[in-house]
Amino acid sequence: MNPKRIAIFASGNGSNAQRIAEYFTGFSSVEISAIYCNNKNAFVLERAKALNIPSMLFDKDTFYNSNSVLLDLKQKGIDWIVLAGFLWLIPADILKAFPQRIINIHPALLPAYGGKGMYGMKVHESVIASGETESGITIHFVNENYDEGDIVFQARCAINKGDTAEMLAAKIHGLEYEHFPLVLEKLFTEEVVGY
Repeated sequence: MNPKRIAIFASGNGSNAQRIAEYFTGFSSVEISAIYCNNKNAFVLERAKALNIPSMLFDKDTFYNSNSVLLDLKQKGIDWIVLAGFLWLIPADILKAFPQRIINIHPALLPAYGGKGMYGMKVHESVIASGETESGITIHFVNENYDEGDIVFQARCAINKGDTAEMLAAKIHGLEYEHFPLVLEKLFTEEVVGY
């Protein structure tokens, strides 16, 4: 049986991308086939090199006004797309080519603290400023709107009195590293929508 071929899209540091790639090393059923990036200064490109994973760098014009990213995905025989800190909306042609096959992780409990501009520390700062007692991660399918696709999985963590946005970010990273690869494995190998 051919392995499921996975593309990871990332815009920044790429720690989740690396965690996922390392998790699936040695799986015969799953292959991380490529990393796609929209930021030439992103450290994820260095990680891709170190992991021997081909990468594609693109700009906004290429992504939204040509079909070269979609053609590259098709050429590589990609089955699933994983967004790991990717900050742009996915264009309609890619959404259409991968229905319920694009998955994202968000560092809060959606539907709260989602939407345009809500990423990274901005999310954690908003959660802390609102006086929430818990936060967490949401793994969800991707549609044409930021953070609005069907939710697959959520995990929670407590926010203690005195926690800073940085302290919350560290807790959220722990949840991401722990749960994201496991949820992806289940999706890729069982092909069950709804987890």
